[in-house]
Amino acid sequence: MEAFTRFLKENAITEVESTFPDMTGNARGKFYPTNKFIDEQGGKIPETLLVQTVNGEWANNHYDIVDPTDKDMVLVPDPDTLRNVPWADEPTAQVINDCYTRDGNLHPLASRSVLRRVLALYEKEGLAPVIAPEVEFYLVQKNLDPDYELKPATGRSGRRETARQSYSIDAVNEFNPVIDTLYNYCDAQGLDVDTLIHESGAAQMEINFLHGDALKLADQVFVFKRTLRETALKHDMYATFMAKPMQHEPGSSMHIHQSLIDIKTGKNIFAGEKEGEFSDAFYHYMGGLQKFTQHAISFYAPNVNSYRRFTPEMSAPVNFEWGIDNRTAGLRAPDVPLAASRIENRFAGADCNPYLAIAASLACGYLGLKAQLQPGQPNQGLAADEGDPVEVARSLEEALRLLEDCPELQEILGEKFVEAYVGVKRAEFETFHQVISSWEREFLLMTV
Repeated sequence: MEAFTRFLKENAITEVESTFPDMTGNARGKFYPTNKFIDEQGGKIPETLLVQTVNGEWANNHYDIVDPTDKDMVLVPDPDTLRNVPWADEPTAQVINDCYTRDGNLHPLASRSVLRRVLALYEKEGLAPVIAPEVEFYLVQKNLDPDYELKPATGRSGRRETARQSYSIDAVNEFNPVIDTLYNYCDAQGLDVDTLIHESGAAQMEINFLHGDALKLADQVFVFKRTLRETALKHDMYATFMAKPMQHEPGSSMHIHQSLIDIKTGKNIFAGEKEGEFSDAFYHYMGGLQKFTQHAISFYAPNVNSYRRFTPEMSAPVNFEWGIDNRTAGLRAPDVPLAASRIENRFAGADCNPYLAIAASLACGYLGLKAQLQPGQPNQGLAADEGDPVEVARSLEEALRLLEDCPELQEILGEKFVEAYVGVKRAEFETFHQVISSWEREFLLMTV
């Protein structure tokens, strides 16, 4: 705890937010006075929080997964995640914990544990994944009644966008006060944000992270989501990472760029012998992504709303084609210099849990490497119109069935975790399925 004590004293911290990501990727935890945090050195919290749904219920099978007496798990703070909370009124720090069982093992149901489990497999092979996420989001008008549709936020001019503004500098400048606050908050927390662009949707933007260690980048996305929400509230609007928040606007994604470094040599093993060529490892990894992504799709699209995004007219993948510098494919190899050879997984929505989405993508690639799988030929046209006849699942229920039918992914991610994940997400689907929509009342009430 020496590093913690030094940081807290140097920054005159009076309160600590001790957090961990739940199954949805949201922050759970406790607030501590600084001295109490140092004394407890982590603390405990009920493990049932790991099997709670997004609407506050629990998986139907949670008593089969966690102890029915609601026992505690142990939180162990990671010193690499200690940051200031720049939006707090009092000097406050935040830290992300690893979750452990009482016998000293990483808790198998915790999101961070799942990613650590996959990274350990790569470490045994002498490899280190390098990740660079791109996160899209919308700024929307405050919405106090969920029965009303969302509307894009208004910028400095007081007018909403009405036309596509992809990469528009002036459209971003409309929200300069928000962006300035966001960058200040990110700098204060040491988040490695790179570029920010305006995306296709009205008041939709994308922020890119510098490439780096997989766990650290998952942590940064986790912190960034909290940061952006707080930034938007400060400017009297909402920020949303819903995959498809508005009917006539594109969905929001979290593209995951990934490559593998040989730990001994420091070389990118996806790079071929000369410019324009990829290595055998690249093709094996791509083959794993192409084969297993259909079974992992519930980690990229974890909510009932997520599946509204998978439509070709909205620039989202609908099958498992891959291509070189082809943004219509779900798996893209960017046209970059040899040393920067990488794969962009375009399936994940912005609503995903970053730990689980990154873990799933790395798991699919790992299976391809170990089995030396080969992908199909790269698609050079519109991926939605040709090639792979296997389509992306169109509902959360279908995606969960595909996950249950894949013992290879279950073994890598942990069978107990997959059982818990399916239980949580199926409970969410069943709750959603009980809601009668306005479309049903409009078109079915008097006509069937």
